[in-house]
Amino acid sequence: MIEDGTGLFTIGELARSTGLSVRTIRYWSDEGALPPVARSTGGYRLYDAASVARLQLIRTLRELGLGLNDVRRVLAGETTVAEVAATHVAALDAQIRSLKVTRAVLSTVARRGSTAEETTLMNKLARLSAAERKRITDDFMEEAFAGLDTADPDIRTRIRFGIAELPEDPTPAQVDAWVELAEMLQDLGFRARMRKMIEFNAADRGPEVPAGTSLWFMSRLVQLAVEARERGVAPESPEAEEVLVALLGNADRAAVLERLESAAQVEVARFRELNALVRGTEPLSAHREEFAWVVAALRAGRAR
Repeated sequence: MIEDGTGLFTIGELARSTGLSVRTIRYWSDEGALPPVARSTGGYRLYDAASVARLQLIRTLRELGLGLNDVRRVLAGETTVAEVAATHVAALDAQIRSLKVTRAVLSTVARRGSTAEETTLMNKLARLSAAERKRITDDFMEEAFAGLDTADPDIRTRIRFGIAELPEDPTPAQVDAWVELAEMLQDLGFRARMRKMIEFNAADRGPEVPAGTSLWFMSRLVQLAVEARERGVAPESPEAEEVLVALLGNADRAAVLERLESAAQVEVARFRELNALVRGTEPLSAHREEFAWVVAALRAGRAR
């Protein structure tokens, strides 16, 4: 407080009492957030007790990350601290989501040892808008189903809605899974293999449909393989042949074996796993042991 009985303070005195630098207080004053109440005979800015309280509020709001424009609006009574805080929370949430995406991309880059080109692609995929992510899904669905006049609508619906949406507030693991899923959905080879699988599954169900092609074949395979493994039936045993007959009838076993050994089976399992990861749920069983048992039994049958 200056020694003239006015009860006013200089910037230097404000700085000493608050711990703020003279430069910072002068800047806030220059920007209109802390206007002086008077000037000394020497032209120095002077502030009163209300200015001290105002300075503390400015300091608090700035430490919370508010810009000077918002601070000035609060001090001018154009808005409230609560309203500005709510807006700032929304901005912080967006920033946090962006940081999570950045962390996920960098973690994936480090784990994969990605090139500069791969890093650019991953960053682009991770930051796609909801509309852009939907377009990737729609493009995949169109290529997978286009022209399949006999496609079962139930298959189309289950696959379309089986593709997970990235949450608004994703974890790094969810972003990581989404990036891999998006890469998969845009891979032309994967699209072609999925289309082939859908063609199998789109076949009409009935006595004329070859075993091993319809939608229900896989669930039947899992069921019989589970039962056989629980009974301790070895794939190379005569009992395994009985299981295959029940499963396949007189179907072309070489074609079924080729299908089960195809890369599509591994990819579909990964496709399901990634969707579960994006949703934040436990992946459904890929029934790897059951498929392996049937493959081993088919190989053993061909060797006999």
